[in-house]
Amino acid sequence: MSELPNENVPEPIDLDAHRARRDDTSQGADDSAGIAVPLSAADVAGMDTAYEVAIDDDAETGVSKVLVPVDTPGLAVPVTPGERLPIIPVHLLPQNLRATVRRTLARSGHIAAFHAVRSPWYGAKLTWFAGRGFARVVRNQLAWWWVPNSFALEQKAADGNELKEWEKIHRELKRTRLWRGGVLAAQNIGLAISAPIALNAAPGAAVALAGAGLVAAAAHYGRPAGQTLVGTAVVAPRFRKLNSDIVLRAYYAAGLGKPDRSDQEIRFGSQMSRDARNTGSQVLVDLPYGKGWSDVSGSREKIASGLDVHVNQVFLTPDKTSSRRHTLFVADRDPLAVPVGRTDMLDCKPRSVWRPVKFGRDERDNPVNLSLLWASLLIGAQPRKGKTFAARLIALHAALDPYVKLIVVDGKNSPDWLAFKKVAHRIVFGTHPNPNDDDPIEHLRAILDEILAHIDRVNSILTTLPVDQCPEGKLTEELARDPRHPDLRVLMLVMEEFQVYFETEDQPVNKEFAAKLSRIQAVGPSAGVIIESCSQKPGSVGAGDVARLFTRYRDNHTNRFALRCGNRIVSEAVLGGDAYQEGFDASKLPVGDEYRGVGYLYGASDATPTVRTFLADHTDADKILTAARQHRERLGTLTGEAAGEEIERASRDVLADVLTVMGADNAAHWDTIAGRLAQDMPEQYEGTTAEAISAQARGLNVPSVNVKRDGATRKGAKADAIRAAINRRDATGT
Repeated sequence: MSELPNENVPEPIDLDAHRARRDDTSQGADDSAGIAVPLSAADVAGMDTAYEVAIDDDAETGVSKVLVPVDTPGLAVPVTPGERLPIIPVHLLPQNLRATVRRTLARSGHIAAFHAVRSPWYGAKLTWFAGRGFARVVRNQLAWWWVPNSFALEQKAADGNELKEWEKIHRELKRTRLWRGGVLAAQNIGLAISAPIALNAAPGAAVALAGAGLVAAAAHYGRPAGQTLVGTAVVAPRFRKLNSDIVLRAYYAAGLGKPDRSDQEIRFGSQMSRDARNTGSQVLVDLPYGKGWSDVSGSREKIASGLDVHVNQVFLTPDKTSSRRHTLFVADRDPLAVPVGRTDMLDCKPRSVWRPVKFGRDERDNPVNLSLLWASLLIGAQPRKGKTFAARLIALHAALDPYVKLIVVDGKNSPDWLAFKKVAHRIVFGTHPNPNDDDPIEHLRAILDEILAHIDRVNSILTTLPVDQCPEGKLTEELARDPRHPDLRVLMLVMEEFQVYFETEDQPVNKEFAAKLSRIQAVGPSAGVIIESCSQKPGSVGAGDVARLFTRYRDNHTNRFALRCGNRIVSEAVLGGDAYQEGFDASKLPVGDEYRGVGYLYGASDATPTVRTFLADHTDADKILTAARQHRERLGTLTGEAAGEEIERASRDVLADVLTVMGADNAAHWDTIAGRLAQDMPEQYEGTTAEAISAQARGLNVPSVNVKRDGATRKGAKADAIRAAINRRDATGT
């Protein structure tokens, strides 16, 4: 079936026709793209840059090859047929001229200083090489006069007892040596006579120039093989510019096509070109029919091997026009090892959580922004891979919005989040009493109850507002900043190592936390609640209902960011199984200090970029949070613990609540009581269990007894026992 023409998609290149034009001796400048130009050793030595590793040397001659850039000369962006090229080169445009001049002057200054410092050593090498060159000239002239291999000729004739042949060779050698000796004598006599005359008659500048030239020539002639007089001030990295043969070799070696079958050939959907930032080469590749994205995404390492580059330099991007089409980008050097610098939040200006946070840059150095509203984010990684720094970067953005209530729950009780006390509405550290938090479990209970109450309050207010103020029944930026509605604030919950609250020493507490966090995640986003969860253990947590609720909480995060993970199972737990099927495995991310903060951002957009996050260290975070507190104090939006309020859990009378839901029943099973509490009082008892209610009631001196109801006998409580416990408590205080 023939394909319909598409004006927006360049026609595939006919490689056979391209090679024919390339091999034509009358080819033009544009047809020279990708051709290997042989260069002599002198040409290579004369370049202003040197390469640490030579690539593509001819196996037979050893002559170095340099590939002509495959893009149009003078242009660093991809071009399409019919497109007009810029009259003035991009680097000479007015807005770029200053940077171009600055870069050129810096490079020239560095080279000049480099060679100036080494000039004494260059002088010593020049003298030594010139002496070697003069001695080599004299030695070669003497060898020429004596006729090389003359002794071997005479000896061969003598060994064969060929006297006449020997005499003939000897006479010929005597005549040759006599003639060559005369030539050398005339040369030396001429030099002895002309040199003094030239020294006296010629101007001093000419003499000096000629002498310098002779010394330089002698030094060049006498230098050892492989050595240069002047060192290299700038060493360029090893990189590859694409040409069609290299790409085809890589794809065929990866088993993605067969060159001997016309229906299995690899074709190109665009010209090969440098990318817009001139950091690498790219081309649009069309796989054979029947091959798709899953085939090429799993062959990335094989393609890198075929291109003779590191796998970190190869990036594949699917194309929306066809499942068998994708963009191949080969970076000149590993872009993931290049730091992107510190966050721009160091300007300490207010931010808006309604605007995306500047999260980092992708492998193509494009900015990566992350929207926070109506979404939740899961961050997972091995320890010391940049997980906390990435999470803190997003929390800092929320902190700079003075209208956001920030709640921080640090399950690992580390110094990373201490500075957030300056702005946090609520903050919890650890799972056991510690110097930073005297009762973290009870404080977290109070916080989760407060968040649930906040969600109910926001939804209740939104239902009363007119359509012109709340057009979609959701929170808007105007409402969130309206002083008439102080309850309509965006709330951000940051959970560091959240899994520890699913596996405390108290199983009823685990179930309570699991149920409430799952409910917050389910109903919170529509009320402006943002959840950011971090974990180095995103799986195998808890058992039974706790494990089920943990998995539901983990999997319901809309956006995922996975830094280096320990294995594929952990990567799937963070990114999800679909991401692995699409070729994203965080356990394959590179290892090393230079790769901290590098991870896959999945779910935030159609693409899954490999992000290098911006940096905000402890000092930066403290500076930003100090400014964030000042913004809140100026606007009067500082609340909660940051404003000096003590955290208090909304008190509920469990006995009174149980007695209320029992109604007219004289007795009830614990599971019946738990179900009624969860249904009638969900803000306090959502997800509660029969075991949890039984434990609380028994702790208040209510005995657990056998109760026969509806033909079944199970453990439960009697209403009279509950009333007696309430009266006893009121009378004695216990």
